[in-house]
This record gives sequence, C-alpha cells and structure tokens, in this order.
Amino acid sequence: MSISVERFGQGPDLALLHGWGMNGAVWHGIVPALSQHYRLHLIDLPGFGNSPLQEGSDYSLPWLAEQVAAVLPARCHLLGWSLGGLVASQLALTRPERLQSLITVASSPCFMAREEWPGIAPKVLAGFNQMLAGDFKQTIERFLAIQAMGSEHARDDIRQLRHWLAERPAPQLAALESGLGLLADIDLRDELAALSLPWLRIYGRLDSLVPKASIPLLDERYPHSQSRVLDKASHAPFISHPDQFITLVRQFIG
Repeated sequence: MSISVERFGQGPDLALLHGWGMNGAVWHGIVPALSQHYRLHLIDLPGFGNSPLQEGSDYSLPWLAEQVAAVLPARCHLLGWSLGGLVASQLALTRPERLQSLITVASSPCFMAREEWPGIAPKVLAGFNQMLAGDFKQTIERFLAIQAMGSEHARDDIRQLRHWLAERPAPQLAALESGLGLLADIDLRDELAALSLPWLRIYGRLDSLVPKASIPLLDERYPHSQSRVLDKASHAPFISHPDQFITLVRQFIG
C-alpha cells in the first residue's frame, strides 16, 4: 500500500486528512497561508486521490489509522476533516505518542443519529449506499451539495470542492462503500473521553452532517478539549471561511 503525501512549507509538522469522497487537494486553498507557518503534509487516504487501494484490504478504522501513521512525521499536529476526523481520532487513541495535538473539523465521534444522539439520519446514509450502486459520480455530486448546504457561499463552495476533487484520480468504489460503512457504524464517544492530548474541535453552525445540537453534548463529554463554532459556516469551514479557520488553527497550535 503506497499512501500519497504532498508536502509544503517549513515549521512545525501539521498533517491534514480529508473527508469522504474527497482527496488531499481540498486543502489547496489554505496551503499558501498555512505553509508560511507549518510544514504541511496533505495525505490522500487509501482509495482516494493518488493513494490506490489494493484488493482485499481491511478497510477498518484501525487499519486506516495504521496506514496514515506509516507516513506521518515522527511527531506532528494532526488535523482531520469529517471522516478524516474519525481517522485522526483513532490515531490519537492508538498512537498518542506520535501526535502533539489533535484538530477535528466538522467531525463527530459518532456520525450516525442514535437514541438521544443527533447525527446523520440512517435513511440518508442508506440512500447514499443505494446511489453508489448506480452512479457514484452522481452520489459524490449530491454529497458535495449536502456539505455546502446552509453556507452563504454554497455555490462557490461546491465549485471549489469539485475543482479540487478533479485534480486527482476519482475515488475507488470500494473505498467509498467502506467509508460510508465507517460513518454508519463507528462510535468513539466513550473511548475519546480518556484522550489527554490537546484537542481542538471546529464546527460550522449550519452543518447538516454534524448537527449543532451535538456540540454542547461533546463539550460536556470532553471538558479537556476546546470547541469553536463558525456561525455562518457549514460542513467545509476551511473553504467558506478560510481566514477565520486559519486563525483558529494558528491560535491553537501557536
């Protein structure tokens, strides 16, 4: 398995993990500003972008975390968006000695709505699974629209995401299907209560995939972490509000 990593800049190491259906090019809009302060490592998760997925791979969350760990610098700050936030959280649990801090963006330790837990409705994820079986390009287009929903720059956000997605090979169907399975099944809420790393959680108040109702519940569960909410952002705050996003990251890492 060869994981693709694109590197920019100098300074403390900051690795970035993209979300479902995307690739490391989604960070290109904030690379010029961040690379003035950090050595950036943009990682394509297996099956996305320039990281081909081998047949028969065990696409579990621990396996994904180990694939990423193999290409991380010795110790780094790790930032994960959406599904990438789950992978980053798993790494923080299993390889804390490799990380200086954790930043999760528009992510949740439990994406699927459950009893007394706000999240993605099961029928929405089931609908994506059905669409994947037919036309996965259309599925990704639909997902792009949901990610930007509510943002004041929704059309521009989608255009940017589509542009960066097209810079690299299309995602592999097996990775898309397995990634949806992780979003549906994974629940790290209890495990993350023991996390002692510095942890920043960034949210968009208008996010329909990580509902704002989950934020105070997570604040209560993880009093050792910090949370910041961008009021006018949706699921991709680093695209819709890059300056505010970069400020939050820099204030946290220093």
